[in-house]
Amino acid sequence: MGERRIDRRNFIKSALLGVGGMLLSTPGLQQEVKAAEVKGKERKFVYRVLGKTGLKIPVINMGVMLTDNPNLIRTALDSGITLLDTAHGYMGGRNEEVIGSVIKGRARDSFYIASKVSLPQDRKTGLYTEGATTKGFLTRLDTSLKRLGLDHIDILYQHGVSRKESVMYEPVLTAFEKAKKDGKIRFSGVSTHSNEPEVIDAATDSKMHEVVLTAYTFKQKHAESVRRAIARASQAGIGIVAMKAIRGGYQKPPSITNVTASLKWILQDPNVTTVIAGFTTFEHIDVDLSVMEDLNLTEPEKLELQKEASIRGLYCQGCRQCVGQCPEELPIPDLMRAYMYAYGYGSLSYAREVVSSLDLPARVCNECSTCSVQCSMGFDISRKVKHVARLQRIGGGSDA
Repeated sequence: MGERRIDRRNFIKSALLGVGGMLLSTPGLQQEVKAAEVKGKERKFVYRVLGKTGLKIPVINMGVMLTDNPNLIRTALDSGITLLDTAHGYMGGRNEEVIGSVIKGRARDSFYIASKVSLPQDRKTGLYTEGATTKGFLTRLDTSLKRLGLDHIDILYQHGVSRKESVMYEPVLTAFEKAKKDGKIRFSGVSTHSNEPEVIDAATDSKMHEVVLTAYTFKQKHAESVRRAIARASQAGIGIVAMKAIRGGYQKPPSITNVTASLKWILQDPNVTTVIAGFTTFEHIDVDLSVMEDLNLTEPEKLELQKEASIRGLYCQGCRQCVGQCPEELPIPDLMRAYMYAYGYGSLSYAREVVSSLDLPARVCNECSTCSVQCSMGFDISRKVKHVARLQRIGGGSDA
């Protein structure tokens, strides 16, 4: 029997009425309010336990990918955020190096570090290639540890997984086992931006992982399926970390209602421990701290969510329906990710890094009179691809 379909607007209504109403009364929900001093004032933040890891962390933490400003990272830690999320490949390694400079000298039990290692994948299938080896994984982990100046990472993810087969890929599982045995990581997990339910279920079935980092937002057409997979994983003791809460970056100018409502919506799900927010300004920190104090959705925020549920925005669903449709075999999902980096995150360097890695033809989307690619979100693929493909012709350095 096919999976029951539900449109986003009705899903938002059911989520607000259902999950939101049981947030603080869910049996077994390990949540508490703790006091923290921020700028000389006592503030009370909500903390949850990250599954069987036992780590008690605030409900908002920092995704560091978009910043190499040590003062911003330092302020986040000083404000009560305890988990910093980075990756081996962010900014060509500089992201981890900057974090290392910030945490140097801080008590090791006052913060947690999550990083990610990616291995070669086939862009069409999402499966690892022969170049994805245990040795390659562990070599990248060692490099990350050196950059961070640490002897161990708290959480290490295999980065950007979209297939069950990749979660179960033996060389990576072997690498995790060795890294744990050698004390280089405490907990392992997977991160996923697409095909999330399959990946989350595979992580649960693997019996290997303690954490899953997943895209989760009311803008997903399949948000109900993601929520079910998250619930199953949580019941198995897996800690759930959510990302992509703001569907491609903070609004410009920032819409506080949109941002806070988006973050709070995810946290109405009691199976989610925390959201990593990729803020890039000190004002963004203030917004996130306000959510950490009060998870309750206001009536205006609920109305805002319902209104936005039918707006496409910039968020690519990562459904991969477009794969194979382009007669020129362009890597549409990667180009759409680059588009989000450029026009959502405002990070031309990340977008250019992605585009430069794709080995695109000199002239993109100029040969077809009409575009044959049908996007599940209704995006004008040709227009977006033309916009972002121009970055391959832009010279200059990159942050990566």
